[in-house]
Amino acid sequence: MTRMEIMRIGLIADTHIPRDAKMLPPHVKEAFKGVDLILHAGDIYQPAVLDELETIAPVLAALGNGDIDFPPDPRLKESQVIDVIGLKLWLTHAISYPRISLSCFDEAVGKEVSIRPDIIVFGDTHVAMMEMRRDVLLVNPGSPTLPNGLFELGTVGLMEITNKNVEIRIVQLSEFHLTFQRDLVYRRGYGA
Repeated sequence: MTRMEIMRIGLIADTHIPRDAKMLPPHVKEAFKGVDLILHAGDIYQPAVLDELETIAPVLAALGNGDIDFPPDPRLKESQVIDVIGLKLWLTHAISYPRISLSCFDEAVGKEVSIRPDIIVFGDTHVAMMEMRRDVLLVNPGSPTLPNGLFELGTVGLMEITNKNVEIRIVQLSEFHLTFQRDLVYRRGYGA
């Protein structure tokens, strides 16, 4: 009998704390209950965000263009390449999506990663999406605090890998009916 390998991964990006939000919405903890690992695709702004996420599960993060003053942190690298149940996953902040041509895509991936990844998790656009491109699964979990550039409750991603099969779900955080004070979460704008 073959042993079933399962890994659940929480995907998050573009939290922008404390610039655009004071704190992570409590909905993130609800969404990530039971995950084995959390991947943050950059624009974190402060280590306290990674510390809070680490109360849920181990965290790895990619450096975002807004993380210029981030102190050295072993959880954070410019990009991360991880082997997850035999699949190569590349965690980075930005790729030239959606403008990237197929030849440019191959070239960009080749420059960053010596082995072609099966999955690329990225952020930067604040727009949640999943797409297969040239046999590589591209995933952007959006932003929990600034989706589509709007000051409202946003999205995270949940990835489940079972024996090299990948299932991904973009989670609208408003699915979790939690009471919270908008003014405690959002710095400016209207919030959710």
